[in-house]
Amino acid sequence: MADLPLIRSYSAGEAFAYRAGRRIPVEAFLGDAAHLADVLPDRPHVVNLCADRYRFTVGLAAALLRGQVSLFPSNSTPDLLERVGRGYPGAYCLSDGAGDTPQLETFAYPEMSSPVTGPMAVPLVPEAQAAAVLFTSGSTGEPVPHAKTWGALVRSGLAEIERLDLTAHRNMALLGTVPQQHMYGLESTVLAVMQGGLAMHAGRPFFPADVCAELEALPRPRGLVTTPVHLRVLLGESGALPAVDFLLCATAPLSPQLAAEAEARFASPLFEIYGCTEAGQVATRRPARSQEWRLLPGLRLRAVDGGFGVSGGHVEGEVPLGDVIEPRGEDTFILHGRSADLVNIAGKRTSLTHLNFHLNSIAGVKDGAFVMPEEDDGTVARLLAFVVAPGLSSEVLLSALRQRIDPAFLPRPLCFVDSLPRNETGKLPRLALDRLVSRLARVE
Repeated sequence: MADLPLIRSYSAGEAFAYRAGRRIPVEAFLGDAAHLADVLPDRPHVVNLCADRYRFTVGLAAALLRGQVSLFPSNSTPDLLERVGRGYPGAYCLSDGAGDTPQLETFAYPEMSSPVTGPMAVPLVPEAQAAAVLFTSGSTGEPVPHAKTWGALVRSGLAEIERLDLTAHRNMALLGTVPQQHMYGLESTVLAVMQGGLAMHAGRPFFPADVCAELEALPRPRGLVTTPVHLRVLLGESGALPAVDFLLCATAPLSPQLAAEAEARFASPLFEIYGCTEAGQVATRRPARSQEWRLLPGLRLRAVDGGFGVSGGHVEGEVPLGDVIEPRGEDTFILHGRSADLVNIAGKRTSLTHLNFHLNSIAGVKDGAFVMPEEDDGTVARLLAFVVAPGLSSEVLLSALRQRIDPAFLPRPLCFVDSLPRNETGKLPRLALDRLVSRLARVE
């Protein structure tokens, strides 16, 4: 096994990050990582909850240099942190916020600013070193941990850089609206930066006006890493959007119409990533031009147990995919939604992904989701849907749905809500949906 560099593709003095209006050169990042590594507690595991993306990355690098494994739970709720503490005895929390985490001993990120001195020396990390444990989002049930070596993380970052040709945008500044503790955010806003010689934006702006202002403040070339939920809100803004040189989206299927609008408004091609916590990123596409996905370099699909598994490249072992996949070529395929989302009513079959696509394509719908509640015996009695659509009536929405889906799948009932309980990456955790359904049952 080889030793792999902590970062690569940087020239001396190039930007590693932009934080609070300040440009941070790569040498300062290396100095901060070395300093933090010296002062971290001597423990085997660290839960990196740093909200600042730069500080998070310094924490990740420092843990690697100390031989500590970084734990990335899908959220920081007291219940999940308590379970993480039980599963990883001795784990502590690295935090840059004022929030209290009584479930774990907390080490506060120290104030520091390492001076830039001497030539840049990039540390090496063993390829086989255990680097991180990421937890699934819980969108289909309980969060499950998945371990990653440093070699797997590096190969993942390099595969994305090659496929999306990120080397064409030398030292590009990347702004992300997604959390870095999630697999997509870790790969596309941290690893792609570290292994591609890019520069990260340290913040995670939420409101559209803030996203646009922070993008405008970044030098060109610049890119945006986001989700369909965030993208829809951004495109809802009536004003001009800042031009970008790179646009990336993931966590839920993106309609060709929304992708085409995004490309026109941001003046950039939009790429989409398909993946999962278990395997990491698996394939990419440009949805405005094609619905086919193309595997990342080195990956291959194989039919296993009635579905498909992915292996090779950055995927360690073979990982079964929880989606219905239709191969189209040696390295291309079509997605038909998650296997667990398949719906069979009156002998007719579809998927929740397909239904959600059509619900959210209706003009005036800001957000919506079909839900398949189960009866006590495990059978599906009816489909229901929650929708955020101020100004639209049930009659208008159901009429539009009849033009798009088979009547057997019309929601009964169609429930209007102010918002859906999406998490930071725009996903709908199954437990949150179940609570929404339970509240509906109590009202009825």
